[in-house]
Amino acid sequence: MLVSRGRNPNAAEVISQLFTNAGLRNRVLTTLGLLLLVRLGNYIPIPGIDRVAFKQFTDGATDLIGFLDIFTGGGISTLGIFALGILPFINASIILQLLTAALPQLEDLQKNEGEAGRRKIAQITRYVALGWGLLQSIVFATILRQYALEGISDSVFVVQTALALVTGSMVVMWISEVITERGIGQGASLVIFLNIVSSLPRTLSATIEAAQTGERATVLGIIVLVLVFLVTIVGIIFVQEGARRIPIVSAKRQIGGTGVLPSRQSYLPLKLNAGGVMPIIFASALIFLPFTIANLTKNEWLARISSALNPSATNPWPYALTFFALILGFSYFYASLTVNPADMATNLKRGGVAIPGVRPGSATANYLSGVQNRLTLLGGLFLGSVAIIPAAVERATQVQTFRGLGATSLLILVGVAIDTAKQVQTYVISQRYEGLVRQ
Repeated sequence: MLVSRGRNPNAAEVISQLFTNAGLRNRVLTTLGLLLLVRLGNYIPIPGIDRVAFKQFTDGATDLIGFLDIFTGGGISTLGIFALGILPFINASIILQLLTAALPQLEDLQKNEGEAGRRKIAQITRYVALGWGLLQSIVFATILRQYALEGISDSVFVVQTALALVTGSMVVMWISEVITERGIGQGASLVIFLNIVSSLPRTLSATIEAAQTGERATVLGIIVLVLVFLVTIVGIIFVQEGARRIPIVSAKRQIGGTGVLPSRQSYLPLKLNAGGVMPIIFASALIFLPFTIANLTKNEWLARISSALNPSATNPWPYALTFFALILGFSYFYASLTVNPADMATNLKRGGVAIPGVRPGSATANYLSGVQNRLTLLGGLFLGSVAIIPAAVERATQVQTFRGLGATSLLILVGVAIDTAKQVQTYVISQRYEGLVRQ
């Protein structure tokens, strides 16, 4: 995509469009209404559970449970029918994208079949999400069996709980797709965004209370952790907005003579973090895979792996290094899905556009691939650092009020907010041009 310098809509123009443009207003209201529905679903209780006993368990739970609870918007701690949230759909998306890279049939379906192919991929993803959601629901129901009310047989409890959970998860998946199609922003990301935001009041309240009642060391630890989070947010914004602008020129402009009118410089932007928040979301979902399988199969080897990958384990290095490696790997994987240097080189050549000093065709593709790989490495290293450094600081300061709400959550919050704001800007710009065409 070629980009030229131009004025983006300011905040006043965006707010004006929200009130005057019916299309944008309806999209925003649709998004807010559906997100509210997701929140309400977390408070529709799953029947047959001793909630007092389960609350005692969650109050003393590990960072793993705390992290999952944040991703589900408190659905796990409240034991609502939306307890699994969007996690099965995220896992299914990971599986399908891995299969797409491995199976030529799926790759051809995604790249060459256009909108029809993408719809087929989406349909397959739904089926995989249903299967994976059913698997996770059975595992979760088996874990909850010890908190079942008296008089309910184990088999009946597992079946009714699993059905309630998988149904709730499919509803959340449907809501996220409706938001993507008829609302503003990417539905799955906004659902996770909402869930994280919903945990902020509780986290902030606990932190303020700890600062007021704690010792000097606790207060100092909170200050250090807050400063680390602020620096992290600035870094996230820088990386999310960072891009390498590669100058491009039209072939006509390279021909000498006075007959060619000068034009403004155009450029091809390659993002520093092409995958956005998806690598860290995918890594966060995948890191819990051994936990799910271990609870289902009762495999001792998988149970050891699950225990080692627990964020609150005595030795945090296996979790930190595995999480870092997954983020880096998904950064490259997702960049390969969103940026295709060969296609970009072909489009530039067809448009009579070239990069100065680089021959069109394969040479341009190799050049773009090299630049993108270096950018992805830098972006992946940053994402990995963001995910583990604040957690290490939290562990060192012994501040537990931020349990579960780490840099991973911050990255998702900031990244989704930036992406959604850009979509709103894009919509406003499109309306601006439509107005010019009508004139």
